[in-house]
Amino acid sequence: MNAGRTVFAQLMDHLPRHTFRRLVRRYQADKGVRRFSAWDQFACLAFAQLTSRESLRDIEACLGALPERLYHMGLSGPVSKSTLADANERQDWRLYADFAQVLIHEARRMYAGDALDLELEQTVYALGSTTIDLCLELFPWSYLQPGQAALKLHTLLDLRGSIPAYVWITPATLHDVRILDVLIPEPGSIYILDRG
Repeated sequence: MNAGRTVFAQLMDHLPRHTFRRLVRRYQADKGVRRFSAWDQFACLAFAQLTSRESLRDIEACLGALPERLYHMGLSGPVSKSTLADANERQDWRLYADFAQVLIHEARRMYAGDALDLELEQTVYALGSTTIDLCLELFPWSYLQPGQAALKLHTLLDLRGSIPAYVWITPATLHDVRILDVLIPEPGSIYILDRG
């Protein structure tokens, strides 16, 4: 039997923990928390994403299957669905949004030297969006039209390495051209978008 570190723990080692701790201090994410820290929550959600868990009960059952391995995965202990639900409700989303931007920045830097199939020296971005349908009964705030709820995911994709530079989630009624008001153009870059 393998007594070494899990693959999940090895993946998590690539994340900048010092940056995460700095963001936790900025948003006071661990203030008043006794046991389930912001890092524990992030690790649980990352595990759930990587293993295609579909619910809090599913996350709890999967993590609870091998409780002796939780420490080796970087978690402080067993995770109940109520603890995870409370953390998801209480935690400031900006902590994870800022951390995602840090990870995107690092990934873009890793692929910066990759050649683009075009003979261009400038950075080339593609701006696009997709509509995500939601259940109107569960998400009444996302009303689109009678009987339909949705939101829109706008993505600015760096074509060198196919790394998203920015991701915005907006109401589905926001037209694609309006995201240009939020976008801060990079001097000398090329932006490609459809007519929307």
